[in-house]
Parts: sequence; structure tokens; C-alpha cells
Amino acid sequence: MKKILITGSAGFIGSNLTERVLKECPEASVIGIDNMNDYYDVSLKEYRLEKLLKYPNFEFIRGDISDKSLIFGIFEKYGFDVAVNLAAQAGVRHSIENPDVYISSNIVGFYNIVEACRNYPVEHLVYASSSSVYGGNKKVPFSTDDKVDTPVSLYAATKKSNELIAHAYSKLYNIPSTGLRFFTVYGPAGRPDMAYFGFTNKLVNGETIKIFNYGNCKRDFTYVDDIVEGIFRVMKNPPEKKKGEDGLPIPPYAVYNIGGGKPESLLDYVRTLSEELVRAGVLPQDYDFEAHRELVPMQAGDVSVTCADSTALERDFGFRPQISIREGLRNFAEWYKEYYMAEN
Repeated sequence: MKKILITGSAGFIGSNLTERVLKECPEASVIGIDNMNDYYDVSLKEYRLEKLLKYPNFEFIRGDISDKSLIFGIFEKYGFDVAVNLAAQAGVRHSIENPDVYISSNIVGFYNIVEACRNYPVEHLVYASSSSVYGGNKKVPFSTDDKVDTPVSLYAATKKSNELIAHAYSKLYNIPSTGLRFFTVYGPAGRPDMAYFGFTNKLVNGETIKIFNYGNCKRDFTYVDDIVEGIFRVMKNPPEKKKGEDGLPIPPYAVYNIGGGKPESLLDYVRTLSEELVRAGVLPQDYDFEAHRELVPMQAGDVSVTCADSTALERDFGFRPQISIREGLRNFAEWYKEYYMAEN
């Protein structure tokens, strides 16, 4: 009869995780919180949330994690066993133009969550970090043993800050915490600001898509079900509380990558996307993909390659992301057809 908090529960990853928990743990009581902001189409968040509200063991609270009194009130009322913080302002490029919201949500909001975990102790705090913390690192694949002191965006800096704050609270207050560095998550009902989703919208409208770094960018694309599987396994296994030789607690703290370790060329990824969009009937059979793409230089805040070393995740939880780009984009294309074009 666990009580579980999932912040960002109407978000892309949050809604998928919430549904997984509700399906597999009907005895658990799941509280979701989301501010339902308009960073992208709110109707998509409502679509995700509508599916969750059908479960009797789910309760939704519309609110912002940057509201400390709200967060403390929720923790006091429910007495959570596990807290999963997926609420955050996402997007690398958006952080360059709108820094304030990143500080409010990703720094102040995260601080409120860990403070609540200190005052109303939980068995495990799990939170979303990001592959963006690797910044300008040249060594690939990216390992959690690597230094991550060179962020190239404010978004990345806020995510690294979350890891540092979590470590401090684990050390000071013996709070078991696990950070998860996600690698380019995609899938059905995802975020429209992500490349694959934005590309689809443009291709459907006959517009030209811009492929940065002349198509030479490589990303460790990770299908959302693989991300959720990783979170679900981690949630159930908090870092062990131990004492060091000095008698003081060793921080029950861990960080893992969740990525397949198989970076895909952005150009190949988009070509596969276009093929699956044609297959699903989103684009016509004779669609000329080459005529609707433009290769352009790298943009500010971006990196050329991301690649996850997920051996620690596999070692400790027996899991490594497996879903192929082809399968994942096929699922997305079929969902897009059903969601946006069903009436046509």
C-alpha cells in the first residue's frame, strides 16, 4: 500500500510512468501534480491526464512545485513512501530565451521537493536529470564517472544543480536519492518541441525542415517505454543506507544513465521518421523527403554527439534500453495518425 508522488504527471515521461505504476501496482496510491503550463499545447497534456483519471487509485493536483507551501502541504497530508520528481521546465533552446522559468521550476521547485523529503521523510527520492549535463565532453560514450563541469546551456546547469543538491541532502539527512540522466526521449504523445515531433508537423504542412550541423549530429534516442522501465525498476530499489569508518552516514546517493548506447545520425533518424510517416498514412506515398530538408550549421547550446554508457544500470537493475528506432518511430507515426488525422 505504497503512497507515491509523481510530479509532472501530465508530462510526456510523467504520464507514461504514472500509467505504468497504476497498471502494475493497483494497491498503490498515486498522487500526481502538474502545473499544466502552456509551454506547448495544453490539450496534449489534458489528453494524457484523461487516461490517468480513469484509475481509482490516482489523484491529481494542479499546482506548481515552486510553490513551497503547496508542496509541504501535500507531503504532510499524504506521507509519501516514494517521490518521483519529473516536473521541470524542459528544452535547451528555450532556456536561452526564457531563463527565469528554469530557475523557478528546476532550481526552486527541486529545492522544495528535497526540503519536503527532509521534513516528511521518504524511502526513496527519484528525480530526472539529463544527458545535457555532459555538455562539451568529448569522450564517448558518456559515463556517470565523467566530469560534468562544462554545461553549454542553462537547462543543463539546472540539471547538474539538481544532482549536487540531492547529494548534499543525501549526505546531510540520509535521504536515499537516485538521479536518472535521460537521453533524447521520444515516442507517442511526446513533446511537440522535440525534433521528431516538430519535423513531423512541418513535413505534414509541406514545410522545409532544418537539420542542424549539416546532419552530422548523433543522438542516443531512447524510446519512452525504455525510460519508464528504467525508472520503474529504480523506484523499487533505493540506495542502501550505510555508515562509513568514521561512523557517519555514507550518502545513499546514485546517478544512472538511461540510454541505449547506440547513437543515431540525425539525418538517418529523420529519414526513418519520414518512411514511417508514409507507412502510417501521415504523408503521401510519393512524398519527396529530400526536397523538404535543409542542412544547416550547429546552433547555440547544442552538442554534436550524445551516447550513454548504461552499464551501471544494467549491472544494478538488469536492464538496458532495447527498443529500436524503427519500432519507436513506427509507434509514434501510428499515434500521430490516430490523434491528429483520425477525422480525415
